[in-house]
Amino acid sequence: MSAARLIFGIAGIYGLVILLPLFFAAPWLMPAPNRPEDYYGFLGVASVMQLVYLIIARDPVRFRPLMPVAALAKAVFFVTILILWLRGQAAGPAMALASVDMAIGVAFAFAWLKTPPSAR
Repeated sequence: MSAARLIFGIAGIYGLVILLPLFFAAPWLMPAPNRPEDYYGFLGVASVMQLVYLIIARDPVRFRPLMPVAALAKAVFFVTILILWLRGQAAGPAMALASVDMAIGVAFAFAWLKTPPSAR
């Protein structure tokens, strides 16, 4: 259970460290997004998911049913970026970050396997 706490805790903090500055960095790091509602909407939803990971870290046994969903969220992002990258529609750095997300997703699956089911 301590592995799940560590994995989800680190993932949640890492995600917030990566995502929250992007709310303020868009004008300086890249041209203005063509569709700001998509850009900021994605950042908002992804940031909230980091809070979910931190909640799972607080009580892994209680929130064990959410762990496969968390792993799936990471896998969906990776597969999406992989397809875009293979089609030449995503840059290498996006693929690198998506690969980190996939590694985190694998760690989430490991945490799910190592966390005992609720005693109910």
